[in-house]
Amino acid sequence: MVLKTKLTEILGIEHPIICGGMHWVGFAELAAAVSNAGGLGTITAITMQTPEGLRKEIRKVKSLTNKPFAVNLTILPALLPADYGSMVNVICEEKVPVIEISGGNPKTYIKQLKAAGVKVIHKSATIKHAKNASKAGVDIIEIAGFESSVAGRKSDDDVGTWVILAKALEEIKDTPIVVSGASATGRQLAGALAMGAHGITMGTRFMVTDESLVGPQIKEFLASPEMDEFGTTLILKSFQNATRVAKNKAALEVLKIEKSGKGFSALRPLVQGQNAKTMFLEGGDKDMGTFSCGQSVGLINDIPTCKALIDRVVADAERNLRASAACVSKL
Repeated sequence: MVLKTKLTEILGIEHPIICGGMHWVGFAELAAAVSNAGGLGTITAITMQTPEGLRKEIRKVKSLTNKPFAVNLTILPALLPADYGSMVNVICEEKVPVIEISGGNPKTYIKQLKAAGVKVIHKSATIKHAKNASKAGVDIIEIAGFESSVAGRKSDDDVGTWVILAKALEEIKDTPIVVSGASATGRQLAGALAMGAHGITMGTRFMVTDESLVGPQIKEFLASPEMDEFGTTLILKSFQNATRVAKNKAALEVLKIEKSGKGFSALRPLVQGQNAKTMFLEGGDKDMGTFSCGQSVGLINDIPTCKALIDRVVADAERNLRASAACVSKL
């Protein structure tokens, strides 16, 4: 059995699985490993910091795989100031097959990207944003549930994948939809396909793989029994910037500071992005700061290669889809 969907057809990939963009995680090595295994690997533009840094990483991916891959562009000027326009120019010049846009409105760049032959995925956290992305002409909509490693959400946006996916599939007919939100298993892929989605995006699950450059102390922490389905928490809700992070000592301290009513300056040292870079890439202690993590961490208990992971997810999805089909009576 082969899982062929509009996602695999549009992007020219073997399996309906995307590796989502992740800051300080989405490097060429991981992206190429995912793409070589039949999924869609992704490098993260903001991690490369400059347009030329992004160009260098794109060319590195091309040296490691001849399969389709994506660049994630998270457009959050207030939180992640960057030369977004120049990064889009680089993506077009380098003929990147796919872009995953999150945060900003894709309408600004859609004509330029389409002219360059770049397929556009838009990550939408609300039905309103998904509808706007569809009207703008994106190729694929990625619906992000509240269980995912969300960032920058208002506290009234607490809608889970089960509801937002069903509503999106009901109300958006012209654009294929994939689901992003705490996905890590074949059972979830089967569920998404059964509902009418065309694939899944996995972030945290790919972070904990052999080819991920994230340090072993972080991978082992995320794959440990203590990181169950209660292993994440939401911080910065009091600042209308809700972010899901691993529940480490730093996260608990941030929650304590928020409860005390102190200003953002009191917790800034614990949430600054440089902490994640130090923890992920420089061997920093897992409790020195906060870092993004989806609730899928409760489904992670090993550190496989990307190929072994994707093969397992697809095989499990096939098995579950067959079992579900048996529930349909022929009468």
